[in-house]
Amino acid sequence: MDRTVGIDYGKARVGVAISDPLGIFASPLETVPSAKIIEYLQKIAASEKLICFVVGYPVNLDGKPAEAKADVDVFLKQLGKVFPNVPLVLEDERFTSVLAHRAMIDGGMKKSERRKKESVDKISAAIILQGYLDRKNRQ
Repeated sequence: MDRTVGIDYGKARVGVAISDPLGIFASPLETVPSAKIIEYLQKIAASEKLICFVVGYPVNLDGKPAEAKADVDVFLKQLGKVFPNVPLVLEDERFTSVLAHRAMIDGGMKKSERRKKESVDKISAAIILQGYLDRKNRQ
């Protein structure tokens, strides 16, 4: 089945989300150590047809690339080499962590769970992916 993968890349951890087969909804999937993300994505690709990667791109409030841009650019090159036939889309990731925290509170998640950065990362990936899916489906 066709799936789009959302990625919130960080130097230590990567949040991963995946779309439903119709490309309507994004669901948080996992938080993976950065060193293992390519291997993890290859496992997903072995069972699902990946049609697109949506990667959160770090941008400052003034619209200029953030400091983390260099790390994301290195990751994007690796991703492009391993998955040359899967398109890459960059999505502004400003405020995704704030929105993830709000979603966890609104969803009734316990404070101890909300403190786990792994939870924030995978929910941020889902927010990044959902923004892309919503725009794509409106067009």
